[in-house]
Amino acid sequence: MKRARIKTVLPIILLITAILAGMVILVANGYRRYQRTAYPLRYTDLILQYSDTYGITPSLVCAVICVESHFQPDAASHAEAIGLMQLTADTFHWAQTRAGVMEKQDAEALTDPETNIRFGVYTLKLLYEQFDDTETVLAAYNAGQGNVRRWLADTQYSADGVHLDRIPYAETEKYVERVKKAQTIYRKLYALH
Repeated sequence: MKRARIKTVLPIILLITAILAGMVILVANGYRRYQRTAYPLRYTDLILQYSDTYGITPSLVCAVICVESHFQPDAASHAEAIGLMQLTADTFHWAQTRAGVMEKQDAEALTDPETNIRFGVYTLKLLYEQFDDTETVLAAYNAGQGNVRRWLADTQYSADGVHLDRIPYAETEKYVERVKKAQTIYRKLYALH
């Protein structure tokens, strides 16, 4: 009697297990698809090329692009920042000058993905030359170098004058957190370092 019950129950258990396993796979694939929509990846060759050229982690570049423009090359902000990495005309001019570019391009060139990624990544490199850690670099990318230098000089924001303990601009604080979260996702989702 027990054997007969086991013979009838076992196929049901196996069927339920298979259904549950299939549901787990569907949910995992759906979530991965959602993540790839929320955290897209385009212009990979350019990102890898300029990340390598300037020594910046590709996952950080992808995270900045995602947060800044969601990979839209013609994005423009209320602060007149343009393109994938949302550079202003002043930042673009500064980066071109620091790169030794003789014939400077106008800000309209920032809608070109290669130009924007090249000078956006180069701007990150220049900020790393001035600031010690990624969070401070991201704060400077968002709020400007002058603001970050003032914050580092103020003990209410920095105990050591090198790292920010607190960011006084809520928008910049959220920006840094969003980029850090996106970088973690780009590392896992696309196996970028």
